[in-house]
Amino acid sequence: MLVLTRVKGESIMIGDGIEVSIVDVRGDKVRLGFSAPPNITIHRKEVWLAIKAGVPERRKTRET
Repeated sequence: MLVLTRVKGESIMIGDGIEVSIVDVRGDKVRLGFSAPPNITIHRKEVWLAIKAGVPERRKTRET
Protein backbone atom coordinates (compact mmCIF):
# COMPACT_ATOMS: atom_id res chain seq x y z
CA MET A 1 0.00 0.00 0.00
CA LEU A 2 1.28 3.44 -0.93
CA VAL A 3 0.66 6.06 1.78
CA LEU A 4 0.85 9.74 0.83
CA THR A 5 0.47 12.93 2.81
CA ARG A 6 -1.58 15.69 1.20
CA VAL A 7 -3.23 18.85 2.49
CA LYS A 8 -6.44 20.59 1.48
CA GLY A 9 -6.26 21.72 -2.14
CA GLU A 10 -3.63 19.18 -3.19
CA SER A 11 -4.18 16.19 -5.48
CA ILE A 12 -2.71 12.89 -6.56
CA MET A 13 -2.91 11.31 -10.00
CA ILE A 14 -3.69 7.66 -10.71
CA GLY A 15 -2.47 6.86 -14.18
CA ASP A 16 -3.14 9.50 -16.82
CA GLY A 17 -6.83 10.08 -16.23
CA ILE A 18 -7.83 9.85 -12.57
CA GLU A 19 -7.27 12.73 -10.17
CA VAL A 20 -8.04 12.51 -6.45
CA SER A 21 -8.23 15.90 -4.70
CA ILE A 22 -8.38 16.75 -1.01
CA VAL A 23 -11.45 18.99 -0.83
CA ASP A 24 -11.77 19.46 2.93
CA VAL A 25 -10.44 18.17 6.24
CA ARG A 26 -12.51 18.49 9.42
CA GLY A 27 -11.33 16.64 12.48
CA ASP A 28 -11.01 12.97 11.54
CA LYS A 29 -13.02 13.32 8.29
CA VAL A 30 -11.50 13.97 4.88
CA ARG A 31 -13.61 14.97 1.86
CA LEU A 32 -12.21 13.72 -1.44
CA GLY A 33 -13.04 14.81 -4.97
CA PHE A 34 -12.55 12.52 -7.95
CA SER A 35 -12.10 13.39 -11.61
CA ALA A 36 -12.13 10.41 -13.96
CA PRO A 37 -13.15 9.51 -17.50
CA PRO A 38 -16.85 8.60 -17.87
CA ASN A 39 -16.03 4.93 -18.45
CA ILE A 40 -14.53 4.66 -14.93
CA THR A 41 -16.99 3.96 -12.11
CA ILE A 42 -16.25 5.22 -8.62
CA HIS A 43 -17.98 3.77 -5.54
CA ARG A 44 -17.44 3.76 -1.80
CA LYS A 45 -16.02 0.35 -0.85
CA GLU A 46 -19.17 -0.81 0.97
CA VAL A 47 -21.24 -0.01 -2.14
CA TRP A 48 -18.76 -1.79 -4.40
CA LEU A 49 -18.82 -4.87 -2.16
CA ALA A 50 -22.64 -4.90 -2.25
CA ILE A 51 -22.59 -4.65 -6.06
CA LYS A 52 -20.10 -7.53 -6.26
CA ALA A 53 -22.27 -9.59 -3.89
CA GLY A 54 -25.31 -8.98 -6.08
CA VAL A 55 -27.28 -7.01 -3.50
CA PRO A 56 -30.13 -5.15 -5.23
CA GLU A 57 -29.70 -1.38 -5.43
CA ARG A 58 -31.74 0.63 -2.94
CA ARG A 59 -33.18 3.77 -4.45
CA LYS A 60 -34.28 6.71 -2.40
CA THR A 61 -37.79 7.79 -3.19
CA ARG A 62 -39.33 11.13 -2.46
CA GLU A 63 -42.89 11.23 -1.24
CA THR A 64 -44.90 14.27 -2.24
